[in-house]
Amino acid sequence: MTGADFIIVCAGISGILVAVGVTFSFIRLARGPSIPDRVVALDMMTVAIVAICGIASIISRQEAYLDVALVLALVGFLANVALARYAERRRIRRDQAGAPTEEVQE
Repeated sequence: MTGADFIIVCAGISGILVAVGVTFSFIRLARGPSIPDRVVALDMMTVAIVAICGIASIISRQEAYLDVALVLALVGFLANVALARYAERRRIRRDQAGAPTEEVQE
């Protein structure tokens, strides 16, 4: 087995493991139970998809996937900031209305 073959095998295994991570993140995104949990799951999915783009770049030996990964990382960061601002505004409105706050489940 040459070095190039070894890298391809490792990239394939990494792709499978990252896909499992995306699956678990999607489950957390769907089940919740709170908005911060969903925001973290969405951020984790974005990072995992960026990793998939990197792995695809290694397997196909094309740098174009790295450009896609960079743009996706920037969009994911902006989405994460926007969702955090939304959650914060929702909390402030709830506090002003006098409604009980969500308890953190452990």
